[in-house]
Amino acid sequence: SAVRRRSELCLKWSLCHFALLTFFLGKARGQIRYSIPEELEHGAFVGNIAEDLGLDLDKLSMRRFRIVSGSKKQYVEVNLENGVLFVNERIDREELCEQSLSCSFHLQVVIENPLELYRVEIEILDVNDNSPSFPWTEINLDISESAAPGSRFPLESAQDLDVGSNSLRSYLLSVNEHFQLDIQTRSDGSKFAELVLQTPLDREQQSAHQMVLTAVDGGAPERSGTAQIYITVLDANDNAPVFDQSFYRVRLAENAPKGTVIIKLNASDQDEGPNADISYSFSGHAPLKARQLFSVDPRTGEIKVKGVIDYEKARMHEIYVQAKDKGPSAVAVHCKVLVNVLDKNDNLPEVILTSVSTPVQEDAPPGTVIAVISVMDKDSGENGNVDCEIPHHIPFQLHSSFKNYYTLVTSDFLDREAVADYNITVTARDMGSPPLFTRKTILVQVSDMNDNAPQFKQPSYTVYLTENNAPGASICSVTATDPDSGQNAYLSYSILEGDIQGMPISTYVSINSDSGNIYALRSFDHEQLKNFQVTVQAQDAGFPPLSSNVSVSVFILDQNDNAPLIVSPVMQNGTASTEKVPRSVDAGYLVAKIHAIDADAGQNSRLFYQMLQATDSSLFSVALYTGEIRTMRQIEEKEPTRHRLVILVKDNGQPPLSATVSIILSVVDSLPALQPDLGDLSQSPHHSTSFTLYLIMALGAVSFTFLLTSSVPSISGCCGCTEASSSGAHPQVYCYKMCLTPESSKSDFMFLKPCSPVLSVQQNNAKSTDYLTSGWSTLERNELSNNRAATPNEVNILQKKHS
Repeated sequence: SAVRRRSELCLKWSLCHFALLTFFLGKARGQIRYSIPEELEHGAFVGNIAEDLGLDLDKLSMRRFRIVSGSKKQYVEVNLENGVLFVNERIDREELCEQSLSCSFHLQVVIENPLELYRVEIEILDVNDNSPSFPWTEINLDISESAAPGSRFPLESAQDLDVGSNSLRSYLLSVNEHFQLDIQTRSDGSKFAELVLQTPLDREQQSAHQMVLTAVDGGAPERSGTAQIYITVLDANDNAPVFDQSFYRVRLAENAPKGTVIIKLNASDQDEGPNADISYSFSGHAPLKARQLFSVDPRTGEIKVKGVIDYEKARMHEIYVQAKDKGPSAVAVHCKVLVNVLDKNDNLPEVILTSVSTPVQEDAPPGTVIAVISVMDKDSGENGNVDCEIPHHIPFQLHSSFKNYYTLVTSDFLDREAVADYNITVTARDMGSPPLFTRKTILVQVSDMNDNAPQFKQPSYTVYLTENNAPGASICSVTATDPDSGQNAYLSYSILEGDIQGMPISTYVSINSDSGNIYALRSFDHEQLKNFQVTVQAQDAGFPPLSSNVSVSVFILDQNDNAPLIVSPVMQNGTASTEKVPRSVDAGYLVAKIHAIDADAGQNSRLFYQMLQATDSSLFSVALYTGEIRTMRQIEEKEPTRHRLVILVKDNGQPPLSATVSIILSVVDSLPALQPDLGDLSQSPHHSTSFTLYLIMALGAVSFTFLLTSSVPSISGCCGCTEASSSGAHPQVYCYKMCLTPESSKSDFMFLKPCSPVLSVQQNNAKSTDYLTSGWSTLERNELSNNRAATPNEVNILQKKHS
């Protein structure tokens, strides 16, 4: 049976495959050629492709060794463990290449890291697995008895699907006395037989003849097929039809529509009536393929297109036609029509992606291979020449490694933040007229690299925070962005280490690492801390991580949370201070001066003095801004000698805070030459000088503080006048002046200088000692009551601290 013979043949091929297997390695072109017989079983050895290419077996998998076939079936496969190329699916040469003398298919071997391409051609050798066969098992011929010796009668041709030496080789005819075979060869090398009459026929002696026609091939062992020939001897019809030509040549465009007339044959017969009525048909030896593609009109002799004419399958067709009259003992005559098929550009180019490497890193250098592309066109000539191109406005190029093979590479550095992916349209266009083209889109995604540091939305941040804030409250939020993606764009915020007044920054503020919200960890006191600065860092989660910093300046705004503090006069043992006033003084005499300070700043520390109570409100007055107590008129003899004044000191905050002080004024006829008793101060002969020195040092400290904090928004201007005096009829008054403006970071401090009482009255509205104790701590302020005057000892202690 055919199955048994095929198995035996496959076994023989397997045993001797080393003798039959050949390969050609073109080093310059990177091409290998193998030859194997058809019908091999699955797993049959083809060749050791790894050894033939000189590849390391251990690196086949790591380098992603693979083969790519352009056909629909994967006929061969590679064992990556030993590098052997083996048969994956049974190969039928006749199915793959039909009647072509040469039969092969191509593979692409792709190896990466680095990229290498090899072209493998596998030639399929024909195996004699098909026997010749006739279209019909019986051949009936009508031959007139008047046929002359030498008359020829074409016989049905046998078909053998094998090629080469395995194809149809010859015909044999069983022994008979009247006929012999004449074997003819077509232009394509195929054989057909004609029955040649050797001796005249005599219907009366023998009206029928029977023979056996055998077709044999050239295989080893040979195969054969038979058909029975039945000859009927007819009475004579002495004139046979005659064609105008015995051979015709026509040209036909491929894809010609069905029904297209390619030629109209004409045969004539000199007989009359039915003997001259000619019928046209295919000759018995007309190829089966021609019968499928063409039809012959039996009445007109027109040959028409019946099937699909494809230049790529056959460039030429031979049609054998016979003409036969309808008379008795009709004799058929034959002619040959050769049809040359003209190629049309009817096949679109094909684009095959052999290898695609995506995504590609955005830092990939120019020249990085993205894809390997092969193109093909089934047409021939210019119609089959294909050019490949991509758009010019993208950072990619096509390089042609060899004919019909291209590599898609980067032509510039990529930037994912600018373009995250590319849809690259590959256009394959042939050279036909009009040209045909095919487009294929390749999606190339760009993977992110951590090449962008976070950027804050502002170059710096300024926060104004009112003192006495609630601990834990959010004071501001910083925001940074990162154009990278994924982990490279995930940001975390932190505050860089540092100190504020000797304490770590982490004890003052904290930050939410995810949102960038900054929180106060304590309640701030403007009197202790005017401002501070922290540095916030935003860092992404890339590798290595990138970061950037921003400065956050926090200014503590003042609240009116400190009441005025009476510095002098100082109560002694809970008793109001007593001042002596000569009876003979005139109006405007400086009796005493109330010294008060406020730890707050700005308007919250601006003090006003009011007479709250007085024994005689018409006798004494207090200056609104300086606190100076002066006589309004002369003192009369009848007036009391003792006066009690209650002075209210109030700041300018909202709401305002205040303190009161009581002072006893004793009217005397004259002042003694010696200084009056001032309690503890009288024990030191230099107490007046010391007090003045403390006051000068305090004012100098305040001025120096203003110079250091000149970057902080300042009060537009301030001037003040204060005095240090000793008891006596003519107290010595000292004034100072200090000015600051927002437009300048410079301050102008004028040292103490004497000034007259009249000048003091004129400058009564000048601000006195607004910032005298602006640096005092809360604890120090709390040491003194809001509603009482400071004792001399307390004043000395505070002045020494801040001097």
